[in-house]
Amino acid sequence: MPNHASRRNLLAAAAMAAVAGAGAVAASAGGHRTPDDGRAPGRAPVRSVRRLLDRMDLEEKVGQLFVSRAYGHAATEPDAADAAKNLELFGVRTAAELVARYHLGGIIYFAWAHNTRTPHQIASLSAGLQQAALASGSGIPLLLSTDQEHGAVARIGKPATLLPGAMALGAQHRATGSTADARLAARIAGAELAAMGIRQDYAPVADVNVDPANPVIGVRSFGADPGAVARLVAAQVRGYQQAGVAATAKHFPGHGDTATDSHVGLPVMRHSRAQWEELDEPPFRAAVEAGVDAIMTAHIVFPALDPSGDPATLSRPIVTGILRERLGFRGVVVTDALDMAGVRQKYGDDRVPVLALLAGCDQLLNPPDLGLAYRSVLAAVESGELTRERIDASVLRILELKARRGLFEGHPGAGEVDATVGTPEHRAAADAIAARTTTVLANPAGLLPLDAAAAPRLLVTGADPASPSGTTGPPTAVLARELTALGCRATALPPARAAAAAPGHAAVLVCTYNVAEGDDPQRALVAGLLATGVPVVALAIRNPYDAARLPACAAEVATYSWTDVEMRAAARVLTGAVRPAGRLPVPVPGRYPLGHGVTY
Repeated sequence: MPNHASRRNLLAAAAMAAVAGAGAVAASAGGHRTPDDGRAPGRAPVRSVRRLLDRMDLEEKVGQLFVSRAYGHAATEPDAADAAKNLELFGVRTAAELVARYHLGGIIYFAWAHNTRTPHQIASLSAGLQQAALASGSGIPLLLSTDQEHGAVARIGKPATLLPGAMALGAQHRATGSTADARLAARIAGAELAAMGIRQDYAPVADVNVDPANPVIGVRSFGADPGAVARLVAAQVRGYQQAGVAATAKHFPGHGDTATDSHVGLPVMRHSRAQWEELDEPPFRAAVEAGVDAIMTAHIVFPALDPSGDPATLSRPIVTGILRERLGFRGVVVTDALDMAGVRQKYGDDRVPVLALLAGCDQLLNPPDLGLAYRSVLAAVESGELTRERIDASVLRILELKARRGLFEGHPGAGEVDATVGTPEHRAAADAIAARTTTVLANPAGLLPLDAAAAPRLLVTGADPASPSGTTGPPTAVLARELTALGCRATALPPARAAAAAPGHAAVLVCTYNVAEGDDPQRALVAGLLATGVPVVALAIRNPYDAARLPACAAEVATYSWTDVEMRAAARVLTGAVRPAGRLPVPVPGRYPLGHGVTY
């Protein structure tokens, strides 16, 4: 058996080497990236981490490759329903037992797994899981992760700071050419994650969204211009990693022009090799050049890059041939979640993790059957299909990442949450950034800005999609509340009551959400409101492409998200408290070109 006390000494030595190699980088940067460019400072921790690797047995090494979900708000005392779910799926009651059984390299947090109730609870869960990892056979700290893209995808809500998402930041960048807001947003997000013990974020999205009908990317992308997307990806990589959190650029080799959601099917990317080099490659190349810690693969077929029909996650020509050899990426390659349909259609759940490793991936994210996946990798090593050297290469990259991110140096205390998460400074920065993203698309009759000083009666209606956790209410209600706070008399009503109630109001503000081609009830709602003769302001609260699928209105606005921070920004722009500054980071076919936006 390995000598665990000696191993922990090696862990401490690795951490010290990482800090020394970083040249006295600030503690908030995790002892890895420099404040100026976010790049790796060197290879100082490698020898100590390699000695640690040499002391691990095969079961421990294979465990380090896996990042699994686990149910429950606490590491050792989950609620009864969560304990039952863990027992059903994993054969153990608690997340701590799961970590010990499989020597896991990481845990991914989800709201639906009840991992992310409050910042203090998250920090406590993180501390409990790290304690379980350090007490287990391997004694290696976990890399705790989540998808906190902000905007449309946020696993952690208020009182943590909610920031504008990628396409909103693209609208700001389109107007100013500056990447400062994107970098600041990532630094704030990273600092808050680190305070809760989360040291890997599956962000930023590096996909270039060139398909308005893309069902899974859309506003999660910075836009349609590969050069702008590349600059913003690099800025966010540096921001996250300066805060001590591993950034993860996704979804390689590019998911921005697909008609299928890889959660439910297997998309096919039809770009030629030349188109890929022009459109899809630049953001990933920029991420590599910015020193990104990790890159996530996509479950998409890309015939121009690999004609085999294998999804990119399982494609050696794509992962090793292009990502490793062409782009020179030396960091950690993490699969997209292995429970998604896109990676399970061609091969069984026992083969997928083995094939991902053969392709060149390192971290195996959220397999549907962890026990089966773990045993399958062990069996592949024992049969010789996977060599021990291949396993060692991936584990070494994972251990180096953990050392660079300061995981061997201890973990944040409870006071870090209060000092960092959702602070007034962070919330004010989020509001200031959001105010620069809202985009006025049309205002032909000069209806905007609304004269809040005259206390106009306003009706707010339309789509109320489920909001990311922690928002304070449906977007129509939030918008009405914020307009009222600015001096208007705004009321939110459901769509079924809006047309009848519209007469007598100065304007009707209708929120739309992904208006579909053809017979969409949102189009009928807007037409009915226009028929009342009351001026109508259409607000596209997710994809800005809605403007092309609706009748022309007195004014049209894009917010790119429906979270509180974007609704507050919209209210300020609508009333002239803030001048509109955003510019479209994507074209709206048939209506508005890339870069369009009006002001007043």
